[in-house]
Amino acid sequence: MSQVTYTIDSAHSAAHFSVRHMMISNVRGDFTNVSGTVAFDAQGPTNSTVEAHIDAASINTREAQRDAHLKSAEFFDVEKYPEMVFRSKSVAAAEDGELQVVGDLTIHGVTREVTLTVEGPTPEAKDPWGNQRIGATATTRINRKDFGLVWNVALEAGGVLVGEAIKISIDLEAIRQA
Repeated sequence: MSQVTYTIDSAHSAAHFSVRHMMISNVRGDFTNVSGTVAFDAQGPTNSTVEAHIDAASINTREAQRDAHLKSAEFFDVEKYPEMVFRSKSVAAAEDGELQVVGDLTIHGVTREVTLTVEGPTPEAKDPWGNQRIGATATTRINRKDFGLVWNVALEAGGVLVGEAIKISIDLEAIRQA
């Protein structure tokens, strides 16, 4: 096994999400503080591991009142659950050079197994300061209720204010450790 360890570069990484609003449109947001490590084995990608930490208070939907509500006890309860964590358990090759990374995702104190579809990682590239970097994009879908995020409002015309299905996309850039 020839794993190389990389540190996730928080300045160039983010977790994005999309959720239905009033059953008519999508609201998008980001968690801008992502950290962690990637141990990547280019010769045997299935030997690789990922651990990512997301600061729940770093949520940004470009609407201050909504962000405050999402940070409250009705949603993420960032004072009680300040961090979301993903820890990989297995990596498998998929179609088109993608990887399927299965792991435990913890949100709001609830841990569930999820599968991330990963494009990448890219080949290493040297930055202007001599560091070697890689990048990857991971996507998945979850049901927010599976993680105890159950707040909602019924709409007069039928349906609910906030959808249950959440689309997640994580863009990572990571720096090779010395």
